[in-house]
Amino acid sequence: MILTKEQQALLDGAQGKTMAKVVKTLVMYGEAFGAERMVPVTSKYGHTVISFGIGVMKPVYELYDQLLAAGAVSKQPFSADPRPLDKNIPSSFLQDVVFKFMYSQQDRYEDQLRKLGLMDDNAYTCACYLPQAGNVPQRGEVLSWAESSAVVYANSVLGARCNRNSGIIELMGSIAGFVPEFGLLTDDGRKADWVVELRTSRLPDAQLLGSAVGMKVLEKVPYVKGLDKWLGTELTEDACAYLKDFGAAAASNGSVGLYHIDHLTPEAVDAGESLVRENAPVYVVDDAELERIKNGYPCIWKELNATPKLCFMGCPHMTLSQLKDWTVRVEKGLAAAGNKKVVIPTVFTTAPGVAKEFRQTEYAARLEATGVVLSTICPLMYMNNPLSKKMPVITSSNKLRTYTSARFYSDEEILAKITREGK
Repeated sequence: MILTKEQQALLDGAQGKTMAKVVKTLVMYGEAFGAERMVPVTSKYGHTVISFGIGVMKPVYELYDQLLAAGAVSKQPFSADPRPLDKNIPSSFLQDVVFKFMYSQQDRYEDQLRKLGLMDDNAYTCACYLPQAGNVPQRGEVLSWAESSAVVYANSVLGARCNRNSGIIELMGSIAGFVPEFGLLTDDGRKADWVVELRTSRLPDAQLLGSAVGMKVLEKVPYVKGLDKWLGTELTEDACAYLKDFGAAAASNGSVGLYHIDHLTPEAVDAGESLVRENAPVYVVDDAELERIKNGYPCIWKELNATPKLCFMGCPHMTLSQLKDWTVRVEKGLAAAGNKKVVIPTVFTTAPGVAKEFRQTEYAARLEATGVVLSTICPLMYMNNPLSKKMPVITSSNKLRTYTSARFYSDEEILAKITREGK
């Protein structure tokens, strides 16, 4: 790898052994993927995927202590993925005991994050790119992120440039101020390897479509045709919310780090089908294909017909428009069923900044009246509790379904279950 004089000096120890190790790690990472040079991280803010102080992660805390002792902190203020705990989430006494043991290092870790450069104590969300979260990259900016749902959104919807890094690599990129240039940081790496032709009778469930695409193209870049028929050709708030969920499912059910939506996402608007590689295979998605995908999801509940004890919505975190929309949907569903409150304990998760803005609207009291709990935690971290894994939990998040024992249902099915289950 060809380094600049400044980068070589860092590697040679000009700023101490710790910084030299940071740079050496980035060099080895880049060489593994054939990178020939480093490029500056140009975004104003960074992000870290590691937000939970789990007890077994001692090597990470020790590494961060070494970085702090050497003054090797992030060159960018950064946000972090959601906190793992919230006392408002339904849980048993035994679950709380396990949570306390699992996340015994949370206070220590959050103190380390503050010293490393955390934006503020409310900067905990997987959807850091939402306007209320204050970390919206600009088009063309180079990022050093790892959170899969944030990387794919930043690349695809915002037109920024970021590879799918690891949680440690992303922080080292922010500390050094540069990252190896390969993959999605290059023009060639952003070309589409697959064409996805949408032939559904209506707008498909975002999480289900993302799942289908992710499982088909894996880590490749898809170019989706036909979705603009339903979403339009402007990146409206509703369209962005849909693409947030679509991308998260594609990134977790596959390893998609970038997608192009014909006539909608920035690079597809500018370059159109010239982004597609020659002889790219075509994947046709119709109603039957989506139904096949959905029917293929395994359910690992001990009792397949168990009554759900909890419902999680918001993985990744819900947008302001989604919270408002779902407040109305839940109200209408309850009214139609003759119920006043949800019949399954239900949690909507969102970013702290979104929650703050939502609570200033008339919808907040209305949502609370339905019995739905508003939280800012990471549902995945809740489900990591062994006792939580045994619970029959439902969700409309394909990411949560993929990584936990939660059972997937479409938005329409979720609404029916939480407003009139058993009727």
